[in-house]
Amino acid sequence: MKKKLKVLFENLCCSVCKNGFEEESITIKRQEDGLLVINLSCTHCGKNFGVAFVGINDLDVKEPQIEPLEVQDGPEPITYDDVIDAHRFIRDLDEHWHEHLPKIN
Repeated sequence: MKKKLKVLFENLCCSVCKNGFEEESITIKRQEDGLLVINLSCTHCGKNFGVAFVGINDLDVKEPQIEPLEVQDGPEPITYDDVIDAHRFIRDLDEHWHEHLPKIN
C-alpha cells in the first residue's frame, strides 16, 4: 500500500531540506473501506507535514511515464509594471466592479 501511496508524493519534496519523499515518509495511521489516514514526514530532516485523508479505490496504480518537458512559446512574461498596474486597477474598483466582467450571452 505504501508503494502505491508513494506515487502521490513522487514529484514533491520537503520544503525544509528539499529531499524527495520515500516510502518510509508515509505512516498509515488508520485504514477503512475506501479511506486512509496517513501522516507524511521527511525522513531526512524530520519535518512533519501533518495528517492527510486519502480516498482509495481498487484501481491499480501504474508507474508514471516520464516524458521530457517541452519549451512552449507563449505570451511575454509578466513584468513588475504589469503587477503594479493590476494592483492599482483592483485597488481603484468601486461598487460598479461587475461592469468589468465579460457579458454572458
